[in-house]
Amino acid sequence: MKRLCIISLVLVFSAAWVGMPGPEPYTPVYPAYFGNRIDVPANNPMTVQGIQLGRMLFYETALSANHQLSCATCHRQELAFTDGRKFSAGVDGVLQERNTMSLANLLWERNFFWDGRARGLEQQAQTPLTNPHEMGQELSVSAARLQVLSIYPPLFRAAFGSDTIKGEMILKALAQFERTLISDNSLYDRYLKGVYKPTASEAAGIELFYGKGGCGHCHGGPKTYNELYHNNGLDSVSKDPGREKITGASYDRGRFRVVTLRNIALTAPYMHDGRCASLEEVVDHYSDHIVSSVTMSPFIQGNLNLTAEGKKDLLSFLRMLTDSSFIADPRFSDPFKTDRRSVVRTF
Repeated sequence: MKRLCIISLVLVFSAAWVGMPGPEPYTPVYPAYFGNRIDVPANNPMTVQGIQLGRMLFYETALSANHQLSCATCHRQELAFTDGRKFSAGVDGVLQERNTMSLANLLWERNFFWDGRARGLEQQAQTPLTNPHEMGQELSVSAARLQVLSIYPPLFRAAFGSDTIKGEMILKALAQFERTLISDNSLYDRYLKGVYKPTASEAAGIELFYGKGGCGHCHGGPKTYNELYHNNGLDSVSKDPGREKITGASYDRGRFRVVTLRNIALTAPYMHDGRCASLEEVVDHYSDHIVSSVTMSPFIQGNLNLTAEGKKDLLSFLRMLTDSSFIADPRFSDPFKTDRRSVVRTF
């Protein structure tokens, strides 16, 4: 029903786009301190029309075998595009093997999933769409389903020049939208811009994070992540091979990608297996419960042995990374629930 309510509106807007010479280029906006090492494939440039189509597909349940799931089922905006669960369930009810990752500042990332097995967002998107234990539907079936919905052919023509929908177009549109999920308006950003003075606890937390804590070795820089894989001392022998499954190298056993800490206060539970139910438990792990192993990261030199005050300060800093505008930004919201002014052209 929600789709039927906006079909006519979308067709009006898309009809205007069809008359244009081509898709309108889109230039992402972000702070200079994020750097310009972005990853946009030459064969999938960002456009206004492609992004908006991707936004609709992100919330489209026709892409799942049971017509019940969309990308947004496991990536909820209000939770910084996680779902608050230890493991997400797919169309067949089977739980995933690893915790759902947050989606933020993907424009700079090149490899995806906890083990880095997907090169680029286009390749990444194919896995949850087609995995029988996730959305469970072949791209050809998804394309056929979208083809018979009158809302979509004009939008695909506007974005890609053809109203014959193909699976590759679905992946490209989703990737374009996901590259716009930029989180850059937290208290930490305001601090970096010199317009916010941290509290005493926050300032102490920043000093601890980049000083004694050594957290900056892996989570340093404004985006608070690194495209590296580390064993962070969870187990003496990891049951999950992690990066080893991709490289075949024994020294990669139990190594997982260094995830962004942006909006970390919103993305519980934590770690690749969701074992930490709260941010307090994460801090306790690094303070008191590091387990040594042969593949442990060289940046981890045992327990930090933080005081209660130190833990409080570190948590204060981590909560500075919450971007309230990001989780409420209408450009990233469900387009089937927006008003007529923003149903399509939001970028």
